[in-house]
Amino acid sequence: MIPYGKQAICQIDIDAVIDVLQSDWLTQGPKVPEFEQALASYCDAKYAVAVNSATSALHLACLALNVNKEDSVWTTPISFVASANCALYCGAKVDFVDIEPTTGLMSVEQLSKKLAQAKKTNALPKVLIPVHLAGQSCNMKEIRKLADHYGFYIIEDASHAIGGNYQQKKIGSCQYSDIAVFSFHPVKIITSAEGGMALTNDNNLAEKLQLLRSHGITADTEKMTEDSHGPWYYQQIALGFNYRMTELQAALGLSQIKKIDSFIEKRNQLAQVYDLAFEQVESITPLKQNNDCYCAYHLYIIQLDNISVEQHKSAVEKLRAEGIFAHVHYIPIHIQPFYQQLGFKPGDFPQAEHYYQQAISLPLFPDLKSSEQGFIIEKVIGLS
Repeated sequence: MIPYGKQAICQIDIDAVIDVLQSDWLTQGPKVPEFEQALASYCDAKYAVAVNSATSALHLACLALNVNKEDSVWTTPISFVASANCALYCGAKVDFVDIEPTTGLMSVEQLSKKLAQAKKTNALPKVLIPVHLAGQSCNMKEIRKLADHYGFYIIEDASHAIGGNYQQKKIGSCQYSDIAVFSFHPVKIITSAEGGMALTNDNNLAEKLQLLRSHGITADTEKMTEDSHGPWYYQQIALGFNYRMTELQAALGLSQIKKIDSFIEKRNQLAQVYDLAFEQVESITPLKQNNDCYCAYHLYIIQLDNISVEQHKSAVEKLRAEGIFAHVHYIPIHIQPFYQQLGFKPGDFPQAEHYYQQAISLPLFPDLKSSEQGFIIEKVIGLS
């Protein structure tokens, strides 16, 4: 079976992890801050805080921005559930903004309309979480203008997008956001097995993220409420979590980041092959790529135009029967049973639902062979 995504691990990566296993530190050692600094430098951000998953990073980002039960957080329905769940973890309310049908990204037009209406009813969000689906940045410049006008924070869910560019700057630079979040799950661009990172240019936010990822505990005497009892002393000054990244994960991430540009280049080459193959097939439409973006291509998503629900299901089943693990990213969050219990229902975000009924993710990863890709293309075109 050709997977839709797969990690690319070489002997250098393995050796980096073995070196840590043979060292004195398996957790809370030097590799985590090294990884943080390397990624902050790569993205041209001031601070990076490593955690055990992107889900944890999203949760901590909301907490660092003081999201609570009095607040509302908006995101897109086309994402993994973590993009919305992070707000619920903080007791906040969640709402969604419909997508652009050609890109799958949050629609700035729909966002602008929803914000104008929300202002009339005093229901503006405290935080907006745009999601860079498949590795392409949302229109962050316009979203930032709306944030400045209406007064909300921005957390970029860039889990798919490390290594990509927006307006000639690295995604993760936080040029237009307060915090950006990356994922290092094995199917992502680079991996640390599991892991995530939150980046920011705000020192106060960075300090909150660092405090909350490790139980809310500090050994910094300047932050303590009384004099230290001795060199062993620490204080819990907030309710935090055990969201730390291990040295093993950081070592793997450090090794992988050295290859990130070559990974992205290869993914773009593979995407161009798909683009050319499907260019003349009227029934197949790849997601549109915007000119101001350099996509990281975590995913390659096509839409099979004007197909029924049963035809969509059949297409995925046929590809899997041929040994091609086609997938769908994503089931709209608002139609998940849990979210329907919160009051959402089918029909609330029609563009997201229409997208879902047509979208298929095709295999895309650096080690995908040209013969495998040719086979995939043949079978996908055969669906039309």
